[in-house]
Amino acid sequence: MPHTFTLAACAEMLWRDRPMEWRVKRLTELGFQVGLWNWPDHDLDMLERSGATFSIMNGYLRGRLTDNEGADELLATARETAQVGKRLGVARLNLHGTGLGDGGLPVAPCEVVTGAMWLRARDTLCRIGEMAEEEGVTFTLENLNLPVDHPGTPFGRAEDTLALVSSVDHPRLKLNLDLYHAQIGEGNLVELCRSCLPWIGEVQVADVPGRMEPGTGEINYSGIAKALREMGYAGPVGMEAFASGDPEEALVAFRNAFDA
Repeated sequence: MPHTFTLAACAEMLWRDRPMEWRVKRLTELGFQVGLWNWPDHDLDMLERSGATFSIMNGYLRGRLTDNEGADELLATARETAQVGKRLGVARLNLHGTGLGDGGLPVAPCEVVTGAMWLRARDTLCRIGEMAEEEGVTFTLENLNLPVDHPGTPFGRAEDTLALVSSVDHPRLKLNLDLYHAQIGEGNLVELCRSCLPWIGEVQVADVPGRMEPGTGEINYSGIAKALREMGYAGPVGMEAFASGDPEEALVAFRNAFDA
């Protein structure tokens, strides 16, 4: 039976000893769409002629949701990124509550998110939606875990990203629901998927602990795939995970979890 999901994998995290051109080509040969992180790290001419279908990439270079200066910077770099996204045909451009630096740590850590910051974040995302409409692109807002990988990131919890995106409720602004991050920070993944369903643009997966392919940790991804199908979700699922061993075997495990 053909799978009901469009499967993608993050090229940054697989075959890390190989050139990006090789990785993109190999993922395409294996039938996966390609996820990317920051576009300035790559040869855009190479990516454009690669023939790959790009599922998602970071949708901004700098900025944050929580204050006027950060919001202006986010909008400006998101608009610049939208041009690259259109050139490469990237389906979704990804946002976070604030810019992430080395090791995924927030450039401007924020331990306390005030009511004023919530209002500014919602306003910023409304502006993102309007800009996305003008440019003909789609942005996603990703949840991140705070305890392990991204301490001090505002609006990191899926509960928070859902509150913002559902409040804005713009067709060009969706959720990038990352179940690896949600398992660490919140759990109850099937019900979380159900709550987020109307706004999901992409589901991302990796197992816990270790951030490796499905089947290496505690998450029952076959069960989650079944639940997503029963909910009527037939959209993209991206593996944003390291390989526990051979990357091609990791991709087989990912495909098996979501094809079964």
